[in-house]
Amino acid sequence: MNCKEKNLLQCNCSYPCDKKGACCECIAYHRKKKQLPACYFPDNEEKKYDRSIKNFLKLYQEGKI
Repeated sequence: MNCKEKNLLQCNCSYPCDKKGACCECIAYHRKKKQLPACYFPDNEEKKYDRSIKNFLKLYQEGKI
């Protein structure tokens, strides 16, 4: 099992893209957009695709993370 296959076992991202399982690429992509990747969010929130830092902080303050 290669690194990407191992990462896919833990990846909760529901968005279909070529970076799925390639954590370095995913983090770099979202960092450029001032976002966090799906793995920072609970599954029910991840599916809403709001990966903003503002949303993450709101969820954290509400105790959802």
